[in-house]
Formats: sequence, structure tokens, C-alpha cells
Amino acid sequence: MHQKEKIRNIAIIAHIDHGKTTLLDALLKQSDIFRDNQFVPERVMDSYDQEKERGITIFAKHTTVHFNEYKINIIDTPGHADFSGEVERILGMVDSVLLLVDAQDGPMPQTRFVLSKSLKMGLCPIVVLNKIDRPHADPDRVLNETFDLFTELGASDQQLDFRYCYASGLAGFAMNHLTDPKNDMRPLFELIISAVPEPTGSLDQPFLMQAMTISYDDYVGRQACGRILEGSVKKGQQVIHINETGQQSKCSVVRIEGHLGIQKVEMAEAGAGDIVIISGIPEVTIGDTLCDPNNILQLPPIKIDEPTVSVDITVNNSPFVGRSGKHVTMNKIRARLEREKKANISLRIDDMPGEDKITVAGRGELHLSVLIEAMRREGYEFSVSKPRVVMKQINGEQHEPIERVHIEVPEEYSGTVIQELSCRRGEMQLLDTDENGITSIEFLLPTRGLMGYRNEFLTVTRGLGILTSIFENFSPFKGPIAGRSRGVLVSNCAGKTSGYACFNLQDRGVLFVTPSDDVYEGMVVGENSRDNDLVVNVTKGKQLTNVRAAGSDENIILIPARRFSLEQAIDYIQDDELIEVTPDKIRLRKRYLLENERKRK
Repeated sequence: MHQKEKIRNIAIIAHIDHGKTTLLDALLKQSDIFRDNQFVPERVMDSYDQEKERGITIFAKHTTVHFNEYKINIIDTPGHADFSGEVERILGMVDSVLLLVDAQDGPMPQTRFVLSKSLKMGLCPIVVLNKIDRPHADPDRVLNETFDLFTELGASDQQLDFRYCYASGLAGFAMNHLTDPKNDMRPLFELIISAVPEPTGSLDQPFLMQAMTISYDDYVGRQACGRILEGSVKKGQQVIHINETGQQSKCSVVRIEGHLGIQKVEMAEAGAGDIVIISGIPEVTIGDTLCDPNNILQLPPIKIDEPTVSVDITVNNSPFVGRSGKHVTMNKIRARLEREKKANISLRIDDMPGEDKITVAGRGELHLSVLIEAMRREGYEFSVSKPRVVMKQINGEQHEPIERVHIEVPEEYSGTVIQELSCRRGEMQLLDTDENGITSIEFLLPTRGLMGYRNEFLTVTRGLGILTSIFENFSPFKGPIAGRSRGVLVSNCAGKTSGYACFNLQDRGVLFVTPSDDVYEGMVVGENSRDNDLVVNVTKGKQLTNVRAAGSDENIILIPARRFSLEQAIDYIQDDELIEVTPDKIRLRKRYLLENERKRK
């Protein structure tokens, strides 16, 4: 029996690493949806392999739990700024949000972003002060800071009168007051039921729904996920699918699925307020409307903030092409990116006819690297250019994206960080040092200035600094920014690297290769200690004679080679270089492999 007043739809939003997925783990475990002997992994909602490895949420996930006859639909959202397109879509499916704030760190840049989006949509957030059991937690200060943030973002009186509670996702308890016993999550469940309004819409109206996320099933094809806004839908029912251009097509509902815990459950019928996955609409994409044939109505398309960074993806034309990848042609790469374009609305994929490159634009290097890593694991081989910022013409003037950068470093490193960001055209907005000697700095910095800085930041702060950034706005072009301060070592021939050559070259800079690695002419094998590029022979062997003197063979000790992750490689390269991405290797190379070609260009 469908009872709309017994449904609650809520999303969990927060800054990266403030404990959304861990809190959801506790809610799932305490709602008795797992068997007593069932193995439940940590961060159970992070099902995508890259999410498990990186420890972050990349895609929004849906789940449903039951509490005291109430059905609570919960959506776990990503916390990283690069995946904020996922958050923007999800807010249209829920009636309130749980805003998680770390009880030690307080509101962070992404907290501001996700909160401003939910306030603009008229939602009344519930604030959860998470990680309350940490030794340095200061919930009173953080609650005041959160209230100040609500005020700063122009919250209405109703939104400012927000409900809040204290919790620890890891320990699995929530409490309304700091003096309450630390038992279980019951106070949070009760708060959700009392503070979240029931879904709008009526069962008596004709069926209406908007597709918010898209998934794919090998048996039934594309599936549209969204909240039923009006009416009800049955299996086998005819619906009208309206795409963004207004084109209409009639389809039959093949399957309706809801969620229970981490499982999908098939439903015969669903009504207003339910969040469901509908199969049987072959061409559906994000933002499309599904409605009743007797009451055709198109909902406004979903607006999402535009991308700020783009890369060019081309075929891999290095001498090692095809060694480990199955899909190496432009047609295969193009088909894979077309598939991505249909399901991932926050990426912009432009394929210019007649050009041998595809431009992919996203919210940041991490956003792009998740796609590149996924393609690499699927057996694709290709080359990636240096990322460029997406410029805009406003009133005839070039505008570039600006990021709000929040940095926390030990006080002794703050001077170096401020000097470097000022050189990168940054404008300092805030400088504050607390009693523990930790300096908080806030900069407005062109996205161009942030590219390639993260690696340097970790080196300068000895790994003790925290740097987060979020897109602020488009501003007039700030002028040139110096690139990488050092040149690279480029191989002048093909072959296998030798220990002897590596040993002799390590005084020249830092090597990226180890003995017996395969190299080719034009491949970047290290970083020069000076600012110019240097062509070297890294395959050179020792000249041996048949006369040996005792002790003439010296023992060579090699410094470990520097290995790049995909994001580090994207940050590192310059305009005349490419990243060769293959399933088993990430190599850096010059755009033109031969030395005389490079000189001519």
C-alpha cells in the first residue's frame, strides 16, 4: 500500500572527507537490512572500484531504509568539488538535505558550495555535526560558524531556524544534546522523520517524472532514475518520453525498481514521492521528461554549472602503440566517449568533424582523470594533452575561471605558500593562525595558477598541508603565469634502460625510469635540474674489455625513480608534451618525438 505521508526523501551533502558515506554505513547497519552473519564492507555505498581505491565518492548513490513504518530514501553525494555536477542534479529529487559538518574542521569550501545550492532550491537543511568523538572537536564553535555561513549565503528565516544534532558515523551514534547518552542512530532517524517534509504531488494526478541519473543494464538497456513528481506508474504502462528538443516518443515501462539497502528490488507499481529506476525508454537521457500520454507536459531542463578545464584526447602514435591496449583506433575512442556523453551530463565532449582529436571538458583534473582511468582499465590506449582552462567572452573581454583556494598549513610553511600563490596571480582573502600553530589561508586564484601546483605544495609543506579549491566565478584574464620551472630529460634512442646509464644521469636530475624499462626516442625519462630540456642516452651500456682490474667495477646505487599517478602527470606536463595512457603504463613524451622535428616546430 502506497502511503505518501510515510515517505521521506533526503540527500547527504558535505565537504570531501567529512564522513558522509561512513554515516550512511551506520544508518544502514542500524536499520536491520543486513543479515546477522552477512559480511558488510566499510563504506558499503562506494561500489565503484575507483571509489574504493581513492577513498572518495565519485557517483551519487541511492538507498532506502525503513524506520518505524517510515520509508526513508537516502542519496549519498560526492564531496569533491570536481563532481559537484552530481550534487546539483540530486537536489531536485529530495525534500531536505543532511548537511554534515566536521566538528573539528568546521565549514569548508565545498560545504559552502553544496549549502548555497540547496538554499537556492528552497530546501531547509538539517545540520549534523559529525565526528563529535574526535579529541579536538569543538561543536559550539562549529555550530556558530555554520550559522554564520547560512547568514552569509542569504538563508531565509525558516532556513536559519535549522534543526541540528551531533553524531559520529564511525562509532554509530547520534544525540540531540551533548549530554545525551551515546547509544545509537535513533535520534537522527527521528529527526529526519520530524524535520523532513513529506513529498509533494498527488496519486490522483497523471504520471510525471524527470530523469535525474542514467544507468545501463545489459538486459533492459538504459534506465532512468528519478523521483515520481505526480501520479503513479505500473509495469507495462505506456508513457511519453520528451527529450530536451521537445521531441516526443511513446514507450512501454518494462521494469520498475526501487532500493532496499544496497539491493535493487523490483516493484509492480510506484507512486508520487517514490525514487525509482524505470527501464524501457531506450533513448532517455538526463533532464528528459516522462509523462502520461493523456497529459503531455515538458519539465524545464536541468541547468548545471559549466566545465572549467579541458584536455584533447588523440590516438596514441608512439612506437609502443598496441602493446597492451585492445582499443587503439580513433573510432573506438570516439564511440567510448559518445557513450560517456550520454550518461555523464557534467562532462562536455566536443568532437569536431575533420579533426583527429576529441576535446573533453570537466570541472577539474580529478574529474577528467576519473574518466581517463576508467577508459584505461577498459583496455583503451590514447594520448592526452596538457589541460587548458575554458575561456569565456563576456562583453567582448576574455574571462577565465577563478577558484577559491582554502589552505591549512603549519605556520612555518605559510610564507613560502603565500609567496608562490602570489606569483601565480592569486589574491589573498584571509590569513589566520590558531593556537595550535596551524595557519588558514584563503586565496582567489586563476584555475591556470592551480594547475601543477598541488605536487609542489605537498613537497614544500612536507606533506603536512591541506589544499582544497572550489570554482568561484569567471573573471577578466589575469595575465601570463610562469609554467614549470625545470626542463626534462628526453631519450634520444629506443631500447632498454641500463643501470650504468641511469647511475651516470642521476646527477643531472630526477629520473622517471628504472633499469630495464623500455624507452623510445622522444620519451620523457626524467626531470632536468636546470630550466632547459636535455636530450640524453638512457640505454648506454658500460664499455667492457677482456682485461679486468680487481675492484674496478664500482657498486652502483640508484636513487628510486619518481612515479606519476594520472593526476600528477596531467599536472606536470607542458604544452609541447603528451601523456601516453595505456592499460599497464603511463608514460610522458614529447609531442614531436624526433629532435630535429622539435627544433623545426
